[in-house]
Amino acid sequence: HVQLVESGGGSVQAGGSLRLSCVVSRYTSKLYAMGWFRRSPGKGLEGVAAVEMYGSTTYSDSVKGRFSVSQGDSWSTLYLQMNSLKPEDTAMYYCAAKSGPQCLTSLKYYRWGQGTQVTVS
Repeated sequence: HVQLVESGGGSVQAGGSLRLSCVVSRYTSKLYAMGWFRRSPGKGLEGVAAVEMYGSTTYSDSVKGRFSVSQGDSWSTLYLQMNSLKPEDTAMYYCAAKSGPQCLTSLKYYRWGQGTQVTVS
């Protein structure tokens, strides 16, 4: 099965930047799209960004223009570049994998990483 390990989280001041990484191992041909999700205290899981094998991307309105999702060669790594961070971006961030087209619906993803914490003050 595909395994996902996130890194790159941390604490940053508002207006700062962070780059999250998600290393993908045990790649299979079932993998077609990947996404980033986040969960804030007291809130549900929110889809942030997603990318498809041939480059199509989707962003939530809350991060559009500030965050950028990209993938390494052959799905080796998934990245999330986060700029102009706001306190409301504070959350645990997860990467996830799915077969089929990219989307921001968490229930459609079949494999998840353990998450990396981002704190913006």
